[in-house]
Amino acid sequence: MYSILTMPDDDFSPDPQPVFLHRPVSARKGRGAVTNLQGRYETEVREEIDDGWLREEEGAPAYRTEVVEEHAKSILTRNASPDVPFDVSLNPYRGCEHGCIYCFARPTHSYLGLSPGLDFESRIYAKVNAPELLRRELAKPSWTPESIALGVNTDAYQPCERSLRLTRRVLEVLHDCGNPVAVITKSSLIERDIDLLAAMAARRQAIAAVTITTLDPAIARTLEPRAAAPARRLRTIRTLTDAGIPVGVSIAPVIPFVTEPDLERVLAAAADAGAVAASFIVLRLPWEVNPLFQQWLEAHFPDRARRVMNRLRDMRGGKEYDASFGKRMHGEGVWADLIRQRFDKAVARLGLGSRSRGYAALDASQFRRPAAEGQFELF
Repeated sequence: MYSILTMPDDDFSPDPQPVFLHRPVSARKGRGAVTNLQGRYETEVREEIDDGWLREEEGAPAYRTEVVEEHAKSILTRNASPDVPFDVSLNPYRGCEHGCIYCFARPTHSYLGLSPGLDFESRIYAKVNAPELLRRELAKPSWTPESIALGVNTDAYQPCERSLRLTRRVLEVLHDCGNPVAVITKSSLIERDIDLLAAMAARRQAIAAVTITTLDPAIARTLEPRAAAPARRLRTIRTLTDAGIPVGVSIAPVIPFVTEPDLERVLAAAADAGAVAASFIVLRLPWEVNPLFQQWLEAHFPDRARRVMNRLRDMRGGKEYDASFGKRMHGEGVWADLIRQRFDKAVARLGLGSRSRGYAALDASQFRRPAAEGQFELF
């Protein structure tokens, strides 16, 4: 177990040299949104890197992230939900430094005996054997080539990836084996791996999606405190598109009265940047995410907090969350239908496709099974 002194993400050259502190690290409990309002969101503490934000305070201290090496037993997760367009996913990290208050993966830290608040975004588990496990899985005769979604639960391009490069090494395995991949991120660090993704895209084996919740930098700064600025994400869409990589925009989550008014503007800006597909997800509040989000809402939007929660209940059959398949992503009822209609009309007007079509277009026929462990490659 060790700590890395790292900083908010989204530049990648030169790579920073992390400081490793070899000492036990105790878990920090607490939700964060109320008990540590200033420290929790870190809105004024950013590294001088190209994440689209300007450093406002000279000499600001680095944000401390504690990274724990995890030697995972398995690396591929099978999906049983009909709500998503992929069947297999891979996540190199547990926890996410971006600190998005709405992240549906926060409760997974509770399984580790840690806080889904502060610990989730500052105590990261890195699956250091992920590339080796992936190669082993692809070498099995039982592996049937199919697309792998990368970075679904937590961002595969979060700040510590700059030094650890696990995602890079995973992509190298997929590239060498010709196995299709679909990447989703809100970090411009993905630009570092354009060489691999562009080569795979040329073989119809790679697509990407960039998440943009709002174009309002003030909202994004508190909602997703250590992710790239909205304008920077748009530039990432353009950079990937210019490299020949099909890119979609994921508007997730849509938060009534907060990010929802920006729906059409985000779609138009993404299309102008070169996006070819789009999707959206209405805010989900499973388990511990619910009180965390409501604390954030009261802290930053007290004037509309009640309206936001009432509208969410309207779209969840009177509940604050409904995990039922077919309902959890988009909700139900009049207001959910209205958001869907707005999205569909904007997508049609802009000529955007669906992300599911992008997955379907990926080509797994060129897969080359790697040599099994202990064997030598002949060629």
